[in-house]
Amino acid sequence: MKEMLLAGFIMGVTPAEVTCLADNMYFEARNQGVAGLLAVTNVVMNRVADTRYPDTICEVVQQGPTTLSWKGTGEHIPVKNRCQFSWYCDGKPDEPTDIETYDYIYRLSFEILNQAVPYLDITEGATHYHADYILPAWAASKIRTVEIEDHIFYRWETKDAP
Repeated sequence: MKEMLLAGFIMGVTPAEVTCLADNMYFEARNQGVAGLLAVTNVVMNRVADTRYPDTICEVVQQGPTTLSWKGTGEHIPVKNRCQFSWYCDGKPDEPTDIETYDYIYRLSFEILNQAVPYLDITEGATHYHADYILPAWAASKIRTVEIEDHIFYRWETKDAP
């Protein structure tokens, strides 16, 4: 399915970016409806646009401290449970198990990044979110914007806040 979509890329969008966004959507919100998937996407895209975060989708999704691999290859690997998006460094396999859902999410990711579907920021500029059953310390320093499915979304107090 991916091969069929890859022929339709617009300038500036890479297959890696579609995959990084789809992976994040899948692991963060696969059990949610379109609104939940779009809200998680909004956070990634808002971070890409914000100077406090990396400049690409993959760098945003994979952001977090790294350490030298125990394998002695010189490779740097994410520090367990310290990434911006928990699934990326939770120590669990990062291969989708629900292929039908992943294919749907991959297509949605492709269509969003290639501007084939209308795309709105339904999070009001959110750069952070957490599950509704926890309350991280950082939440007190952000402005709560919206709750969608089982995630609560936040943005910085002002665009220029550190």
